[in-house]
Amino acid sequence: MLDSATAISPPESASLDTVRILIPSPIGSLGLELHGETLTRIVIVPKGKDKRAFTPFTDAPRSDYLDEVLGRFSEYFAGARTKFDLPYTLRETELDGFARRALKETARIPYGKTRTHQQIAKAAGNAEGYRLVLAALMTNPLPLVIPCHRVVPGGSGVGSYIAGSRKKSQLLKLEAQSAKKDPAD
Repeated sequence: MLDSATAISPPESASLDTVRILIPSPIGSLGLELHGETLTRIVIVPKGKDKRAFTPFTDAPRSDYLDEVLGRFSEYFAGARTKFDLPYTLRETELDGFARRALKETARIPYGKTRTHQQIAKAAGNAEGYRLVLAALMTNPLPLVIPCHRVVPGGSGVGSYIAGSRKKSQLLKLEAQSAKKDPAD
């Protein structure tokens, strides 16, 4: 769900400061940016100046809310969570209307399933806009939460990914294995 809160309700006293934290994951470090209780950005394997903008997990200030967010990422990578259910926003991005619609459609792809660029383009209102879908996915500010790794080309292979095709393959494999274990999802 774009631009709205979901399952976690942060404490009333939650600070509206921006927190940038670097956490480990099976696909490399993840830079998570939160503004108050809202996830605003995820960077897969940040480098250089971008990496320095994030505080390592071990040095980050702790809170129940942050622990819950980190727990959800851990559960996802363990194959125990199929939805992040975290509040997030795209308000601060410079995405145009079609890109936002494409990301909204991407967010609807079920765990362990894929859609093609063409299917996303059609659902977003421009059946011929599959290249625009690819462009939107390559600038997705919230990979994993808006699961752009679940969008594949119409032909063979896994296609491009914001963090590289190897990481995309890892994520698709993780989800396929977990989905087989729990067919109820």
